[in-house]
Amino acid sequence: MTILYNRVALIGLGLIAGSMSLAMRRAGVAGEITGYARSSETRNTAREIGLVDHVCDTALDAVKDADLVVLAVPVGAMGTVMAEIAPALKQGAVVTDVGSVKGDIFASVLPHLPEQAEFIGTHPMAGTEHSGPNSGFAELFDKRWCLIVPPEGASETEIQRLEKFWRALGSDTKRMEAEHHDLVCAVVSHTPHLIAYTMVGVADDLSRVTDQEVIEFSAAGFRDFTRIAASDPTMWRDVFLSNKDATLEILGRFTEELFALQRAIRIGDGDHLHDYFTRTRAIRRGIIEAGQDTDAPNFGRHSDAT
Repeated sequence: MTILYNRVALIGLGLIAGSMSLAMRRAGVAGEITGYARSSETRNTAREIGLVDHVCDTALDAVKDADLVVLAVPVGAMGTVMAEIAPALKQGAVVTDVGSVKGDIFASVLPHLPEQAEFIGTHPMAGTEHSGPNSGFAELFDKRWCLIVPPEGASETEIQRLEKFWRALGSDTKRMEAEHHDLVCAVVSHTPHLIAYTMVGVADDLSRVTDQEVIEFSAAGFRDFTRIAASDPTMWRDVFLSNKDATLEILGRFTEELFALQRAIRIGDGDHLHDYFTRTRAIRRGIIEAGQDTDAPNFGRHSDAT
């Protein structure tokens, strides 16, 4: 594969950035990879495992001479980090992010972008409940979507290069406008996470079900809620606060649907329940047909999977 960026700087060294580094090495699209994390413990771990070519002790050092800078920090920190690194960005540098919100990121990042640099938002629709420099793996993005969200006036040449970069890392790419991106993600990611957090919290609050029973007897449904609810709390706090309007809109729709199901159960309307579950089952089949999951028993997990 042809090198697309001579030097790539990763700001933040968690699951996504770590997986990007490993996927870049696999694809051979970066000449050199530098990295920085605010935590000295994270930087030391990244050095020990050789996560990137050079772990830097400041963000300014990491982005110096970088052709591509990836902001892989919580959404709430994007603007502060952009303001910090702006003076060190080289002429023609491209800055991107991997956050799951775009409107708020654009509002906080673009005012600090220097004239000599370009910003193009990206959002790899991939992840696990794990975090930290040890959690990354090169296959994370394989056959997963990466949404490309360019602000108005972005260079078409650089957009295409970034699309080629993400495809080299294993992703399929699709361009999307920021407002629509945030609504889509509120439906497919943000609200499901909030529901998972709520469901696990409800189970924790039910004094009639002991903690040990919740742990011992968790079948697949509740177990999957706990997997989602184990995601990084800082990241998800920032996501909900940053994508407030879209999330509240979808939560309103969810509440209406929930009330309708509640009424059907109360009055014994089996036809309504059957029709509703038939429709949602078809959506699940569509996800499998699109290659975004497997229909293998137990969702393809091994018996010892966590």
